[in-house]
This record gives sequence, C-alpha cells and structure tokens, in this order.
Amino acid sequence: MKVAQIAPLYEAVPPTGYGGTERVVHWLTEELVRQGADVQLFASGDSRTSAHLVTGCERALRYDGRSKDGLVPHMILVEEVLRRARQFDVIHSHIDYLPFSQFRLLQLPALTTMHGRLDLPELVSLFEEFSEQPVVSISHAQRAPLAMANWVGNVYHGLPENLYRF
Repeated sequence: MKVAQIAPLYEAVPPTGYGGTERVVHWLTEELVRQGADVQLFASGDSRTSAHLVTGCERALRYDGRSKDGLVPHMILVEEVLRRARQFDVIHSHIDYLPFSQFRLLQLPALTTMHGRLDLPELVSLFEEFSEQPVVSISHAQRAPLAMANWVGNVYHGLPENLYRF
C-alpha cells in the first residue's frame, strides 16, 4: 500500500519538545513502514523518519523565525501532495480541514484525522459544506460538536504502550 501522510509543519516529526499531533503522526508512520507500507511523509525538513520524507519547509515553523504566515507553507505542501496524488492508494492528512476543497476533487481515497478542538461555531458551516469528507476522531467525545460530520473511524493516540510511565 502506498500512503501519503501529511503532517503539520509547525513541529518536526517526531517533535523535539511540544507536539502531540506530530508525535502521533510519527508513531503511525513508523508502524505503517514497519508493516510494509510504502509511506511518503510530508513534513518539515528537520523531521526524522524511516518513510520517504518530502519536505514542506527547511525546519519546523515554530523554530524558524523567517516564517510569518504558517498557512503559506501548508498550502504549498498540499499542492505538492496533489502533484504526487496518483502515486498513492490513500492520502491521510493531519492538518485539519485545510485540504478539504482539494480532496473533494481527487479521485482517490483521502481522509483527515482531526486532532484539535471542534467546538468552534464556524466549523459547523464548514463541515456542512464538506459533508462528504471522511474524517477520523481521536476520541468519541471530540465528535460531539460536529455529530453530523462524516466520521469514518476513531483512532486513539497510537503511542506504544511502554512509552510513558504512570
């Protein structure tokens, strides 16, 4: 299986400090590679992965003082994914709703894991507009504000059980 993983560019994958989403993307990507998937990880250039790394910026935006608008490199990253789209069996985005309009045009399975809060009022109209877009939650409680969304699954963090101690 050929998989594109799209990570946020604000932190490296895996992150060196803060970065919950990027940490989850790291473990998911590494497990997919371990299981034999051909994975291209679209992430910042300072990321470390056993997948094929496609860089969206030189280093994580949080540490790069030159970046004033974080949406610009993300939009360019999405364009790069679209240029390569025919190489993949599935595209898995972790950058919220940013690529929804482009995914709508693809003749390819594409899904988005929603990692953040979904209780913002303006998200209702967005998810009504993109009601066909398959999304994955990170908890069942996260879905409550957008119960009408096209939830196709729920995936918890996926971190190795022995990574942290209680």
